[in-house]
Amino acid sequence: MLRSIIAIMQKELYQVIRDPIMLRIIFVMPIIQLLILGYAITTDVKDIDTAVYDFDRSEQSREYLRSLSAGDYFDVASSDKPLLESNDEFLRNRYRTIVVIPEDFSEQLLNSQPVRVGYIIDGTNANSAAVALGYAGMITADFNRKISGLDMPVSMNEKRLYNPEGESVYFMVPGIVAVLVTMLTIMLTSMAIVREREIGTLEQLMVTPITTPALILGKIIPYAFLAYVEMSIALLIGILWFGIPFAGSWTLLYGLSFLYILTTLGIGMFISTMTKTQQQAMFFAWFFSIFAILTSGFFTPISNMPQSVQYLTYLNPLRYFMTTVRAIMMKAASVDILYPEILAMAIFAVVLFTLSWIRFSKRVS
Repeated sequence: MLRSIIAIMQKELYQVIRDPIMLRIIFVMPIIQLLILGYAITTDVKDIDTAVYDFDRSEQSREYLRSLSAGDYFDVASSDKPLLESNDEFLRNRYRTIVVIPEDFSEQLLNSQPVRVGYIIDGTNANSAAVALGYAGMITADFNRKISGLDMPVSMNEKRLYNPEGESVYFMVPGIVAVLVTMLTIMLTSMAIVREREIGTLEQLMVTPITTPALILGKIIPYAFLAYVEMSIALLIGILWFGIPFAGSWTLLYGLSFLYILTTLGIGMFISTMTKTQQQAMFFAWFFSIFAILTSGFFTPISNMPQSVQYLTYLNPLRYFMTTVRAIMMKAASVDILYPEILAMAIFAVVLFTLSWIRFSKRVS
């Protein structure tokens, strides 16, 4: 019995060793993931894009702003838009915080009177918003000690937009919707086509009068339909069970989802042309999915990642779909706000789906 076990072990190891694709999957991909995601995933909140409205323009107000921008927590800049139009800046993700200094700031301090500085913050990500307000509170306390030795004169007037209750589930569920669509379409498409080749039925289909375009569409359309069904179920659970408000347009969300689903179907088809077995397809799909999820802003804001990783995220189509789903659900974003994401997803959809179609057609013909 022992000799049989050893013989089977040797056979399995030999099969893995002689397969260069499996060797790369087992050893190279985890190292790549470790290097990239070790930098990408961080719980730190820093370099918070901050717009400033200083209506006092005094030496005291400038000193407060210098304190705010002294560390690497807030990236402070003056806004060229009126305060009443500042909501547009949040919708376009240009700023995550707005600081409003009242016009009587210095006068109140000179008279030893309390004064309140306004903090308007994008509350979409409840954790990041809480951390940012915590930083602002510490900086304000330090400023108070510098000017008077007391923890009193300057206080904060906080306002959280889009998620005033600070519920983290409001941020996570839309992200989970995007993740489910990604994993379902990529994994099912890549493994289903490889399974046909692995058991020999793909060749049988090719000798029938079915054309290659008909074969490809017949294979992928069911998975696009399943992606819409799963997305709808996830959205309904989020809204009915978790009580998440849906502020935007259902038509816009489902229309833009079509662009993204084309992209992920193309990725699944491309993986199917690179692999020979379902096991290989599963590993490739898993590797891409993990990379896409963790560099999409699902857990960690992209602005918190190192600059080199931030550049890498531009090649991740899930980044744009994640932003789109959250913006439509939580901020009621419209086409004029989302046009950069729409353009990026359209380019990904056309390029990836077309290249995968051509490559797959050559493999089956």
